[in-house]
Parts: sequence; C-alpha cells; structure tokens
Amino acid sequence: MSRTVFAKKDFKSEKEFGPWLSQACILVIDDEPGMRNFLVKILKPRCKKVVEASNTEEASKLLDTGHFDVVILDNVMPGQNGVDWLREQRKVGFFADAILITAFADLETAISALRAGAVDFVLKPFRSNQILNAVARCIDRMHLRRENFLLRHELDSDAKENRRRNKLIGKSKLITNIRDTLHRVAPLPSAVLITGESGTGKEVAARTLHSMSDRSDKAFVPVNCSTIPSDILESELFGSVKNQNEDGDNPRDGLFRYANGGTLFLDEISALPHEMQGTLLRVIESRKIRPVGSTREVSIDVRFAFASNVDLSAAVEAGTFRADLYYRINVLQIEMPPLRDRIEDVQELVDKFMQEISFELGVPELKVSNAIRRGFSRYDWPGNIRELRNLIERSLILNEFPPEFEGIETNADIPIDDTLQSVERQHILRVLEECGGNHAEAARRLGVSRKTVDRKCAMWNV
Repeated sequence: MSRTVFAKKDFKSEKEFGPWLSQACILVIDDEPGMRNFLVKILKPRCKKVVEASNTEEASKLLDTGHFDVVILDNVMPGQNGVDWLREQRKVGFFADAILITAFADLETAISALRAGAVDFVLKPFRSNQILNAVARCIDRMHLRRENFLLRHELDSDAKENRRRNKLIGKSKLITNIRDTLHRVAPLPSAVLITGESGTGKEVAARTLHSMSDRSDKAFVPVNCSTIPSDILESELFGSVKNQNEDGDNPRDGLFRYANGGTLFLDEISALPHEMQGTLLRVIESRKIRPVGSTREVSIDVRFAFASNVDLSAAVEAGTFRADLYYRINVLQIEMPPLRDRIEDVQELVDKFMQEISFELGVPELKVSNAIRRGFSRYDWPGNIRELRNLIERSLILNEFPPEFEGIETNADIPIDDTLQSVERQHILRVLEECGGNHAEAARRLGVSRKTVDRKCAMWNV
C-alpha cells in the first residue's frame, strides 16, 4: 500500500514541478534548525539529494567537496550574511543557482542579491509550493541553458551531419566486430580511443557508444580540439569565473560541465596543445576541473571518448604527444576501417544517403543503376564515408552521377561482392609474393596501411 501511495506522490510532483526536480541536488544554508528542517522535509522526498549547513563556513566546505544544482540561502545569519557570502563564492568558482530567502523585503537587499548572483528571491514566511516552484524554475533554467549551449556548440562545429547519424551502418565483418566491441564496453566507465583515417566515422562510433550506454539520456558533447583557438581553449573546456570587478553575471560553464553525467568526445586529440595535455591528464585522473580564474576545483562525472586520425604512438616518439596521457587514454582502442576495406557496406550507405539527402534537399531520389553500383564498389574512396556522402549530395544537386562511375562496366551476372573480393585477394597476394611475403613493403606498393595488409591476410588465413 505504501509503495502505491509514494508512486502517486512522485507522479504528482513530476506533473506539478517538472521532470527534472527528482534529479536535483540541493544545499540548504540557514542558521535556524527549524527552517532547515522545514526545507529538508519539503525537498527531500522530491529531490535526489538534500544537504544542510548551519552557516556559510560549513557551506563553503560542502561546496569544495560536492556538486549542487541549487543553493537555498538565508540572508541574515551570524557572522557573514548570505549576500556577501554569495558574492565571494561567485568569484572563487560557484556555478550553482542560488535562491535567497529573507524576512526583510527591501529593495536594496533585492538589488544586492541579484548583483551578487542570486537568481530568485523568496520572502519569509513562505508556503511549501513557493520554494518548490522556485527550485523547479532553477532546474528547468539550468537544463535549458545546457540544451541551448550544446545546440549552439554543435551548430558552430558543423556537426549537423553527425547528429543525424548516431549508429554505425553496415553488415561487414569489420563493422559487426566494432559494433560488438562497443556494445561490450558501453556499460563500463572505461575510456575509449577511436582511431582511423579522416572520414571513417569516428564520431559516429562515439555516438553509438553513448547511445548504448546508461548515459544515453544525458548529453553527448563533441569537441574538435583542432578548431578551438588555443588562447580560449581552457575556458571553453573548463569554464571561467567572472572578473573580480564585475557583479551580477554568473560564472561561465565549460564543455566539461555541460557534459556532466553524459559523454565527452574529444576529437583530434593529437591537436591539443602540449601544456593542455598535462591539464587533461590531471582532469581524467582526478575527475575534477578548475575553471579559469577559480580557486576551487569542481567535480565532474563524464564518460571520455577520444579520437585521432594520426598515429598517437608515433606522435609520442616524436615528442608532440605526452606518453603518460597516451597510455592513460589508450585503455581500449577501436580502429575504424577505411571504406575500401569494407566495400560491401557501400551499397547500404548509398541507399541511406540517397534517401536522407534527397529528403533534406527536397529533390527526388536518383535511380542508382547496376553500372553505377559497380562503379561505387570498384572505387577506392580515399575520402572514405565523408567522400561518399558528398558525392551523393553533389549528384542530387546536379541530377546526375559523375560520368566516370557510369562508365565502369562488368559482368552483371556475377555477384558484385564476390568479384571484388576475388580480384582484391588475387592482387594483394600477387604483390605479397613479389615482395617475398614482406607485409610492410607490400603495403607501401599497394598504397595502404600495414594493418590493412595484416588484417586481409588474417581474414584469408595466409
């Protein structure tokens, strides 16, 4: 019976105060035990965590060790008052929304509270619904800020294409194995390093990892380390507190905090400046960040995924990438194969891109003839999946495929995949024989990586 009553109560609370209140962590600061007990009694059944402090000194210590979404702060307390404490905390790195409660409603106090960074002002005595609505507004505003920031960030980083593709496409053995590996590691907190040539779908793999994890309902934040200017990189990643001489504006959250609870994807990690590599290593190990201008570290809870289109081990040897950071992020490495090594997936990708892009452009789909499909399957795709997608979009705009693909003909009665696999196998084995079985030399002559030759030979048991 009691479980049924609580279930109804929780549903009513969510309906009345929004879906986010139950996930909120609240800090209550008041020197009066009766008021603290009243607030805790109201909030605790409806929020994830409620912690209380009897003075500002105790509250400061709690902020140093934990994360809170909202702070409910009494203004008149022995020693330091609430407004002065709030102003001080904003300057050393305090990012939570603050609600000031007071029994003295004068205009000067209200203005001082807003300038100090309070987002709401509640007059004593108040009813339980007043404080619940104030907290719910703070939580809703926090989530809206986060969503707006992430949307702007993705638009600025030109991630429109990758937002649509949140799963790996293809039935080839290589992609099936990668999908199985992602499924195995998704529930675990371990970092994942995704490598491969440009355009092979490293971010898509990271999004697939996120969607398979228990963090899928939280934010996925992609960061291209090569596109953020080095002079603002630290503040973009870790956030910053306001200038010591400014009043009113809240500290600026960084990408790490917006990814809190979700997945942070650091692409082109090799482009990270050397001094920032050491900072990132400390963040990964401590799970704490220090915003620019702050004297307080902020705890974070993120799943890390990294990507690189260069050989990081070679970068370590060259001295451009820290060895300790490389070994820290290289817990599980997933190599995305180039499209030429998974050519059997081309047809499925062509059909998907054709349907998707034609709808987006508002133009009819082009018929993909057998000759065009054979041409696609015989092409090496040096630009990988990105090149294939761009070619489909260009063909839809021009209403025709490039003539060089239409001109490739073969025996239509022979299955495409079998023919290609047979020709590929014969060619690679012939080159290997000419090189005396030297895989490195064969890879050089073929214009592919040594790993590609090794993988093919393993597949053919030669």
